[in-house]
Amino acid sequence: MSPETDSVIAAAEAEVLALPGKLPDELRTELIAFRRDIHMHPELGNREFRTTAAIKARLEQAGLEPRVLPGGTGLICDIGTAAGAGALPMLALRADIDALPIPDTKSVAYRSTVPDRAHACGHDVHTTVVLGAGLVLAELAREGRLPRPVRLLFQPAEEVLPGGASDAVEAGVLDGVGRILALHCDPKVDVGRIGLRIGAITSACDRLEVSLDGAGGHTARPHLTTDLVTAAAKVITEVPAVLSRRVDTRSGLAVTWGRVESGHACNVIPQHAELSGTVRCLDLPAWREAPDLVHAAVDEIATLHGAKSEINYVRGVPPVVNEESSVELLRRAMETRRGSYAVEGTEQSLGGEDFSWYLEHVPGAMARLGVRRVGDTARRDLHCGDFDVDEGAIEVGVELFTAAALLD
Repeated sequence: MSPETDSVIAAAEAEVLALPGKLPDELRTELIAFRRDIHMHPELGNREFRTTAAIKARLEQAGLEPRVLPGGTGLICDIGTAAGAGALPMLALRADIDALPIPDTKSVAYRSTVPDRAHACGHDVHTTVVLGAGLVLAELAREGRLPRPVRLLFQPAEEVLPGGASDAVEAGVLDGVGRILALHCDPKVDVGRIGLRIGAITSACDRLEVSLDGAGGHTARPHLTTDLVTAAAKVITEVPAVLSRRVDTRSGLAVTWGRVESGHACNVIPQHAELSGTVRCLDLPAWREAPDLVHAAVDEIATLHGAKSEINYVRGVPPVVNEESSVELLRRAMETRRGSYAVEGTEQSLGGEDFSWYLEHVPGAMARLGVRRVGDTARRDLHCGDFDVDEGAIEVGVELFTAAALLD
């Protein structure tokens, strides 16, 4: 690097180090309360009206001008565009705001008040982190200390395939953006730490629905029928086996079934069966080929057993592929704030994330935010009714994004 570049980096790092060692008590308390309020009132994808209103009200209270997305939920808010940094590309900080259709089984004061709805993936934390970072960055912008403009992006419907990110992109949320960052709660990482990875950090994820039809009849005479239950069983077991021999196993292409329905009586061979599941893939080129490969495998197995198949293959999301310089930015931000011990490597997950759609257009990266209480040895996972976090992770996330905005 040139001496000029070294000087710019040193100045940015000095600005980060000049930040308070921790959030003011008043702001920390407010953010925890905000997270708990959202946690108690979870909303499903594209129905996040209360959540959107709460975010909008707090940003307006801070003197900002948030703009609700065309669908009526989710919003964006720009910071620092009126300053001299306004001519530079924006850094976008993305949070997803929707919840899951599962019951909250925790025994805590902030347990969900909505039956069969829960923030069991940490989106309430993501939302609170980006809101908190926005409040800190807005104050820095008023003081003339924000080097480039920042866009806060609160996205709806991440849990709904193919995800709300594609609608957000179509609505122009990336206009003027040069880089985008996100984080995701990780119950396998201790609070105070983040996990980083260059390249693919999540899997592609699509939805597969299969209908099988054939002549039914009495179970005493299966030879006069299309034995549809057996045909369904063969599709369930043999389609994944066939695919394993048609795709490089390193691509990680996997079909996993989650629902099977057929028949109503023990002595009647049914005329209809339905299967549904997911198709996941670690490799982007293999993901692009997956629909044709899955269609062919299902048709072959169904035809072999005399069943007629109808396939609905719903494209979901490609893998999140972290761009190297964006990962390095997150690393520098965390290390400058909390030291090298606060950063660890992380593996590629088979979970899907629609943040990937933004990375089709601009460089960026997603970090894994540690939310496990230090010393907790229990195995925990996302999308479980008892999912919860160490709320100290909120302050860590705010520090990470604030530092990244100053260093970018």
